Amino acid sequence: MEKIEHTTVTTNGIKMHVASLGSGPVILFLHGFPELWYTWRHQLVSLSSLGYRCVAPDLRGYGDTDAPASAASYTVLHIVGDLVGLLDALGVDKVFLVGHDWGAIIAWHFCQLRPDKVNALVNMSVSYRPRHPTVKPVDGMRALFGDDFYICRFQEPGEIEEDFAQIDTANLFKIILGSRNPRPPCIPKEIGFRGLPVPPLPSWLSEDDINYFASKFNHKGFTGALNYYRAWNLSWELTAPWSGVQIQVPVKFIVGDQDLTYHIPGVKEYIHNGGFKRDVPFLQEVVVMEGVAHFINQEKPEEISMHIHDFIKKF
Repeated sequence: MEKIEHTTVTTNGIKMHVASLGSGPVILFLHGFPELWYTWRHQLVSLSSLGYRCVAPDLRGYGDTDAPASAASYTVLHIVGDLVGLLDALGVDKVFLVGHDWGAIIAWHFCQLRPDKVNALVNMSVSYRPRHPTVKPVDGMRALFGDDFYICRFQEPGEIEEDFAQIDTANLFKIILGSRNPRPPCIPKEIGFRGLPVPPLPSWLSEDDINYFASKFNHKGFTGALNYYRAWNLSWELTAPWSGVQIQVPVKFIVGDQDLTYHIPGVKEYIHNGGFKRDVPFLQEVVVMEGVAHFINQEKPEEISMHIHDFIKKF
């Protein structure tokens, strides 16, 4: 870990913090919510030792990267633009792409918008979903799960930040990272995150890990991270020109069977009954890991590093 280099790159009008390690073909790692470059700490160490240059930025709004104030500055076009600029700044033409959670959503869009930049993709947790022609994503989730669904709760600026502020940030990370409930998270306003029980720390997380996340979010706040959700409907509007565009890069997809994303109605059927392969024609492998929840790359770091390497070494 102490060998990891930390640099700041100027891209797309922001300053972006980047953690990197190793030399060789570049693997670009994209973290999810509410995480940081740090979610990939194990993969940076293990895959750099196998001859790769591992690059993990704090995405826009997170950690030591700039966080523009307006939610409208967090569309998928902004985030993919940041990453294309990052590759230009690093002098890198093509990468192996690895994403998880929101990082997976960004990775799907990256492959749609700039497949010329991607050798192959290993994506985790969030499968590809084609753009619905008439239903905006947040509206669809509200119709499916109601106003208490966490993504719906995240929409009103300042409201969930106030809820988060009433709980020790380290405990909040224990609640989020330690959750093993595969049901869609619905949290009524009157209970809030502040009212949820704090689970014991899982074996794959240390107090130091929790404190690293907490310290960065205590400094930065959560608004930048939440703005991805607040810009989701706007992203849907702006990506209309790419409706129906398939993912034209080689793909491996990994999900835990206890992951809440895997239990959203229709997702399993989409992944396993042909829809996924229709939209992602170069989908080569789908791995469902038993007994594993959402934060898969931290929970099963050795297995995930092995899965990534086994796939990308073919290209």
